[in-house]
Amino acid sequence: MQKETKIIPPHPLLAKGGRGDLKGFALWITGLPGSGKSTLADGIKKLYPEFIILRMDEFRKVVTPKPTYSDFERDVVYRSLVYLAKIMAGQGHNVIIDATGNLRKWRTLARRLIPKYSEIYLKCPLGAAMKRERERTCTHKAPKGIYKKGAKGWPVPGMNVPYEEPKKPELTIETDKVSVRQSLGIIKKLLFRLSRQ
Repeated sequence: MQKETKIIPPHPLLAKGGRGDLKGFALWITGLPGSGKSTLADGIKKLYPEFIILRMDEFRKVVTPKPTYSDFERDVVYRSLVYLAKIMAGQGHNVIIDATGNLRKWRTLARRLIPKYSEIYLKCPLGAAMKRERERTCTHKAPKGIYKKGAKGWPVPGMNVPYEEPKKPELTIETDKVSVRQSLGIIKKLLFRLSRQ
C-alpha cells in the first residue's frame, strides 16, 4: 500500500506570492523591565518559529560575565547586540531583539544599520511594571528583584536611569490594558503588513 504523502505548506510569512515574503527582518521589542517583552517575544517565536530571539539578559552574561551596568558598559553591550542583529538579518534570518534599550540612540543605530527594521514599544506604567516584575516566576535570565535593587540605588531604567520612549515606533501596545493574546494579535497584523511591503 502506498504511503500517503503529507504536504506541509510554507509558513505564511515566508510564502512568496501569498501573504508576502519576510526575511532578514529585525523586530526590537522595547519597554521597561517587567513590561512584557520576553513574554511577547516567546509568543511571536511560537507563532513564527523562523524568528530567532536575541535576549539582552542572556547576551550580557556572555559579553560581561560580571556586569557593572555602567554607562560605558551599557553602550558597548547594546552596540554589540545591534551589530549581531544586523549580521543575522543580513544573512536572511528574522530576529527579535528582546531588550529594554533605554536610550533612543541604540534603537536609532539599529534602524540605521538594519534595512528591514521595526520597533514595538510596550508602554506600561512604572507601577504596573514593578508589580509584574515582582510577581513573575520566569525571569528569562534577567536579574531578580530589579526594582528592589533600584530602590537601593542600583541603575534601573525608569527609576534612576532614564528610559527614552520611542518617538515613532511601528507599534505601541499598552500592556497594562491589553492581554498577551490581544497583543500577539496586534503584532500578527503588523507582521502581515510588513510582509506585503
